[in-house]
Amino acid sequence: MKILVGVKHVPDTAARVRIAEDGVSLDEREIKMILSPYDEFALEEALRQREARGEGEVLVVSAGAETAQATLRQCLAMGADRALLIQDARYDRADGLARARALAAVARREQPALILVGKYGVGTDEGQTGPMLAELLGWPHAAAVVRLQVHGERFEAHREIEGAVEVLEGPLPAVITTEKGLNEPRYPSLQGIMAAKRKPLDVVSPQALGLDAEELGPGQRVVWERLELPSPRPACRTLEGDPDTVVAELVRLLREEAKVL
Repeated sequence: MKILVGVKHVPDTAARVRIAEDGVSLDEREIKMILSPYDEFALEEALRQREARGEGEVLVVSAGAETAQATLRQCLAMGADRALLIQDARYDRADGLARARALAAVARREQPALILVGKYGVGTDEGQTGPMLAELLGWPHAAAVVRLQVHGERFEAHREIEGAVEVLEGPLPAVITTEKGLNEPRYPSLQGIMAAKRKPLDVVSPQALGLDAEELGPGQRVVWERLELPSPRPACRTLEGDPDTVVAELVRLLREEAKVL
């Protein structure tokens, strides 16, 4: 079974980001870029599905700037068989539909039985690429899955909803978006890192896949106008004194300054 995994090259969630001089992008010189954490669950699940069958192929695909090759190499080191980069830096600020169309173009060429992607890529957090991809392909879709089983030509996906677990069933091929709790992603081994250097990582342009370049230029639907860092938090205030005094002062502050009482 061939499994396609869509991945995204994103800033480390623990990094302190800085805005680049253009005002609409991040200064990558100051931050570490990583594989989006939710995509790690997708990749790990693809590897487990392949290992459970003892055969198959895991293809990882990303769309973005040349620097995304580092993330694809990490995926190869974790155990993926092949990698493909649709190289165009404008994908880093493209909307979910443009990214879905890029993955759909690869899916039509590769004909996978299953597509796995994280429920969203950290940073933009829109959660639209997976559902849009399924709609473009006309495939069944299950979102934010915490348990996945594949039996022959059908899948069973579990997702958590308020107070219960929802079970979805459907035929393959299908698109599944993954949630935290689905599995525990592995770390690349030394052997895997060395093997990754010999695995194929192909680079293609959007035009080579028949994609419309206008979607990434003036014709795109979503435009990033400005990035701003959150406002700094106000300094905290320490109340001193005996408990009765502190409680009285706290109540006064909540009533007169915070105005929540």
